[in-house]
Amino acid sequence: MSGGESQRIRLAAQLGSNLRGVLYVLDEPTIGLHPRDNERLLDTLKALKEKGNTLVVVEHDEETMRRADLIVDLGPGAGRGGGNLVFLGPMAQILKCGNSVTGKYLAHPIAHPLRGSWRPLTDANWLEIWGAQVNNLKNIDVRFPVGRLSVITGVSGSGKSTILRSVLLPAVRAHLQRTKKKSGLENPAWKMVAGFEHLGSVFEVDQSPIGKTSRSIPATYVKIFDEIRGLFAQLPESRIRGYTSSRFSFNTEGGRCETCAGQGVIKLEMNFLPPSYIPCEACRGKRFNPQTLSVQYNGMSIGDLLELTIEEAAEFFRSQPRIHKALELLVHTGLGYLQLGQPSPTLSGGEAQRLKLVSELKTGVGKGLTDRLRKNITPKSTLYLLEEPTIGLHMADVELLIGVLHRLVDEGNTVIVIEHNLDVIAEADYILDIGPEAGDAGGEVVVAGPPAEVARHKVSRTAPFLWKMLEGNDPLKKKRVGREMKKRVGVGA
Repeated sequence: MSGGESQRIRLAAQLGSNLRGVLYVLDEPTIGLHPRDNERLLDTLKALKEKGNTLVVVEHDEETMRRADLIVDLGPGAGRGGGNLVFLGPMAQILKCGNSVTGKYLAHPIAHPLRGSWRPLTDANWLEIWGAQVNNLKNIDVRFPVGRLSVITGVSGSGKSTILRSVLLPAVRAHLQRTKKKSGLENPAWKMVAGFEHLGSVFEVDQSPIGKTSRSIPATYVKIFDEIRGLFAQLPESRIRGYTSSRFSFNTEGGRCETCAGQGVIKLEMNFLPPSYIPCEACRGKRFNPQTLSVQYNGMSIGDLLELTIEEAAEFFRSQPRIHKALELLVHTGLGYLQLGQPSPTLSGGEAQRLKLVSELKTGVGKGLTDRLRKNITPKSTLYLLEEPTIGLHMADVELLIGVLHRLVDEGNTVIVIEHNLDVIAEADYILDIGPEAGDAGGEVVVAGPPAEVARHKVSRTAPFLWKMLEGNDPLKKKRVGREMKKRVGVGA
């Protein structure tokens, strides 16, 4: 089962228990849910409340906020810039709260498309798959435009992940690796494919951790720590002492703190309890020994730099273009609050996913494209596959993420996303809607095309919500949209 299906089953069990006076604490219950299923979930939560229970919900979903009796908004920023109570009160008042980023986005939703217009499909090449029949897919034909942003939509369990992971990804990999007969395109999961010659590589950007130990940090993942270590090795004091860049690595002996082996923390094994971590008393969490920490660049040691936030580090390294560029990309994707030396296991799935995207952007995905065009060589696009990248993201971070996806496409790449978030769906150049329902009642192509075309479809479960977003942004159309929504899906605008 999907995460959304599992969560709804647990909620249904609670609803049937007839308990009263219970405090329910839910952490983002709308994760993995289609907007149609959101309505059902919120009706369930309302039923729990009306039985005499109290519900506290951590949520980024706009519709959930609008149904809440009380909103507690924390911030105003993230990390060190957060932790303050920005607002406490009903929905009507947060819309007028100038200090609340949440209130700003609720009062003034994102106007789509952000880039001014959708990319035309008339001159696009296509990735085509005929006869896909895995799990609940019913021998369907699907296609995606090359060099565009595509979004796969549909209710939870309709077959979206099957198309992405069990059909498209294996087909692309087989073509690139040439491991099968007939150019690597034979597979019982589909009958025939075409257009894959336009792809040069494929990259699945999931939310898996970027590292499992404290030795993995954002600075090492985006490969700027090597630049920083090289900078320290060039300092006059380092040259006098004979320090090389390896001296400033917490993974090698010589410069690191040997008490904690460069991890900055000591692991304490606990009987019958999970292990506990405490700061290293020898280096006070700095990871390096005193001799290494005595070398400073503009008044800061290598250990001090790892404690800076990415936003602070971007300003600090403004005079170092190779370092500043990568840090600026991290800031633009909403990760400026992370510390340079923050252990990877402490990062959320959404943070890890954005770090992976920045790592790709930093390598200059467009540089190879520019070089090939210069030499009159037909460029091959890189295919990026993402599954619900907006999980755990605030509306402000969603807008930043959309900017990153557009940038990848503008560099000549192809981006295909599974998503329920309407802001991302409304930004797509091409939408493939699967369904109409879940399980055996799904697995078919309901509608495919640009957002304006999909929004007017009469059967699609995504269409009415997308139509409301695209049409409802216009104040002159708002009342008509409200009446139409009640007629189409039975909910208020």
